[in-house]
Amino acid sequence: MTPVDWALDYDATVVGRSCLIHADCFEWMSRIPACSIHAIVTDPPYGVKEYDFDQLEKMRNGNGGIWRIPPSFDGNERSPLPRFTALNGADRKRLSRFFAEWARLADRVLRPGGHVLIACASVLAQLVYSALAEGGLEFRGQVIRLVRTLRGGDRPKGAEDEFDNVCSMARGCFEPWGVFRKPLGHLRVSDCLQKYQTGGLRRMPDGNPFCDVIASERTPQEEREIADHPSVKPQSLMRQLVYAALPLGEGIILDPFMGSGSTIAAAEAMGLASLGVERHLDYYSLSREVVPKLARLTRDQPGVSVQASLPMWEEGAR
Repeated sequence: MTPVDWALDYDATVVGRSCLIHADCFEWMSRIPACSIHAIVTDPPYGVKEYDFDQLEKMRNGNGGIWRIPPSFDGNERSPLPRFTALNGADRKRLSRFFAEWARLADRVLRPGGHVLIACASVLAQLVYSALAEGGLEFRGQVIRLVRTLRGGDRPKGAEDEFDNVCSMARGCFEPWGVFRKPLGHLRVSDCLQKYQTGGLRRMPDGNPFCDVIASERTPQEEREIADHPSVKPQSLMRQLVYAALPLGEGIILDPFMGSGSTIAAAEAMGLASLGVERHLDYYSLSREVVPKLARLTRDQPGVSVQASLPMWEEGAR
């Protein structure tokens, strides 16, 4: 299939080896051929409130809603962060149903042995991972992105002065990415590699294993100016993830929650084929401009090199 063939009858844009598709991923994933995708790399909206239209409007107006608008430090504006601790029992049940159903579709479209790398939040990881396993995906661990964020560490809301030596939860210094795989069935990893080009993760260019801890950075200002999205990930991280997701460097990477397109841009920069699906028209339209610009950022810029974040204590290990 050519890139545009994946669009079916949806509005789409081809960028290099990739196709950006304006569609709801649940509907689109139910229609494409089964066992046709090699890997999924995505940062989902958690299927609850933060990307509902009313909550996005509150965020843009500075009213917050589920979005926490961090204060400015030293003149630097910080990106809004969704307050997942605000979710109630009904929200959590909705989230669980969302991811269990999505996992069933992921299991349908992935080739046997195809990996899923999915961004999460530590406070939601247990719930999300359980739902993905319920939907048929095999839990394979986590990639820990070491990055200091502004999530957590706040004093008790409404009693900041009274309890100024207390934080309601620990300050976040890492971001978990769940690692899942479509079950191999009766196949061995070598069988999947030979037949489907899936089953494992790609070693880094120097031959070292892909590590499950990545010392990362906040998304650089240059990239945030290119991609006006509240949760855009840095290219220095995304290029490592898409590289690792295809063990033989062949196949198609899917981001079913594309947003402004940082995953697709990373795939383009690494010379990999990818598909991005986004249901919000504003973000889909934005991605058509963002993907080529992010993809053109040179790999030897600070914070963009594929190997810049590799743990140095393992250098030379095989």
